Amino acid sequence: MSWLPEASAHATRIDILLAGLLLISLAVLGLVFGLMTINIIRFRVGSRVPLSHEAVVHKSWRFEIGWTSATLVIFFLLFLWAARLYVVGFQPPSGAIQIYVTGKQWMWKVQYPGGQREINMLHVPMGRAVQLLLTSEDVIHDFSIPVLRIKHDVLPGRYQSIWFVATRSGQFRFYCTQFCGIGHSRMTGTLVVLNSTDYADWLDHTPASGSLATTGEMLFIRNGCSGCHVSGRYAPDARDTSRAPSMVGLYGSTVPGPDGRPVRVDSAFLHDAILHGGPARSQPGNYSTEMPSFRGVLGEDDLAALVAYLQTLSPSASSGMGVDAVTPREGN
Repeated sequence: MSWLPEASAHATRIDILLAGLLLISLAVLGLVFGLMTINIIRFRVGSRVPLSHEAVVHKSWRFEIGWTSATLVIFFLLFLWAARLYVVGFQPPSGAIQIYVTGKQWMWKVQYPGGQREINMLHVPMGRAVQLLLTSEDVIHDFSIPVLRIKHDVLPGRYQSIWFVATRSGQFRFYCTQFCGIGHSRMTGTLVVLNSTDYADWLDHTPASGSLATTGEMLFIRNGCSGCHVSGRYAPDARDTSRAPSMVGLYGSTVPGPDGRPVRVDSAFLHDAILHGGPARSQPGNYSTEMPSFRGVLGEDDLAALVAYLQTLSPSASSGMGVDAVTPREGN
C-alpha cells in the first residue's frame, strides 16, 4: 500500500523505486556520518586513545575498495531500474486509446477519437491503456498527473507521448508544472477515471460533430492534400506516387529518414511532416513536388484530426483509435 495516493501500477513502481533510493541514501548517509561521529568522539581533545604515528596512518584498502564497489553496484542497479521505468513510460502498447491533449495559455484542450472535446477535463476508462499525445499552441507547458506519477514537458509544434493504465476509479487533479505566464496557477484540470460501462455511456452522451478521422478526411481534401498524396480514395491517379508518397499503409511503417537512417512513422512523424513541410521526409529527393509548410494554416486541433485520419489508412496500426482497443495483458 502506497503512503501517497496512487491510481496506477506505474505509480506503485515509482513509489517503490523512490523508497528504495531513499532508504539506500539514508543508509549511506548514516554510515558516513556515523563513522565521522565515532572518530570525532574517539579522537576528541583530551581523549586517552593513543595517537601513535602507526595508528593515524593505518588504512585498509580492502575496506575502501569494498565500500566503493558496493555503493557503485547498488546505485548502478538503481539507475537501470529507473531507466527501465522511464523507457517503458514512452512505449505505449499496441491498441492503446489515443487522446490528444493541447496546452494553451491557460487551459488544457482534450480531443477524443470519437470527436468529443473537453477543456480542463480528461475522461479515461479504468484498466485500459491510454496514450496521451501532448502538444502546445504557444509556450512550453508541463503536463503532470501526480496520482499516476506521470509528468512530461509539452512543447510547441511537437508531439510528446506518455501512456498509463488507470487502476482506480475516481476524480484526480492534473496540473501544468512549468511556469507559463501570469495564469499558470489556473492551468489545472480533472482526470475522471470511469469503469468501462460508464465510460462507454459518457462517450455516447457527449456531443461530437463527427469522429476525428472524419474531420481529418475533410481537411485532407479541403487543404489539397489529396491532389498529391494517394490515400485510397482521393488522388488524380490512385497509382501515381511520383509526386508524393502514398498515405496508404504509411502509419506504423519504417521508412528512410532524411539522413538515410530508418525512421518509424508514428503520430509525431506525421505531425511534424504536416507542420514543417519541405521535401518528403520519408525519401527526400525522390518526388517531383515539395510539400508546403502548414504552420499558421492549420491549428493543433486540425493537425490532430489529420493524424487521426492518416492512421485509419493503416488499419493494422490504428487499432487504438476507437474505444474498442485491445487491452494489453501488462499495463504501465
